[in-house]
Amino acid sequence: MGMSVTISSAAAEDAEQIFKLQYLAFQSEAELYGNYRIQPLTQTFESLKEELASDTVLVARLGDEVVGAIRGRTDDKGTGSITKLCVHPRMQGHGLGNRLLRAMEDSLAGTAKAARFRLHTGRKSESNLRMYRKAGYVAVGGRTASDGIELVILEKDAKDAADYAVSA
Repeated sequence: MGMSVTISSAAAEDAEQIFKLQYLAFQSEAELYGNYRIQPLTQTFESLKEELASDTVLVARLGDEVVGAIRGRTDDKGTGSITKLCVHPRMQGHGLGNRLLRAMEDSLAGTAKAARFRLHTGRKSESNLRMYRKAGYVAVGGRTASDGIELVILEKDAKDAADYAVSA
């Protein structure tokens, strides 16, 4: 009998699993760019625990195992920043990233009253860009991260997220 993946709020005791998952999941991005200094790989455990305490953090669980995670927060201007979406490599390609993204949008729009969502990914990360565009995000700019990676910044209005959820 198979188990289904559930998405819920992360708890403090999930920190170690999220930390290990993030390190594993972002290896392919580091390889793509030939840069193992990307922020998800250099983030400290203490910094991750601080994010767990201050941000909205959702996890995808398969039984007791954390197989996906995403973080977000809404600023005082109503922009929900979504970061560090990661899915275990063996679970990629099955829509779990989309489910986590939609769950975070719902959470930030509901409890944090986000009016728009913003996220970023590397310019060479075609599969990420494809997923975000399919979810209704549009490129609004770019920047070079401190690790030297060229990023694409994408946004969408929260009302568009609700429309996407109805049509998806």
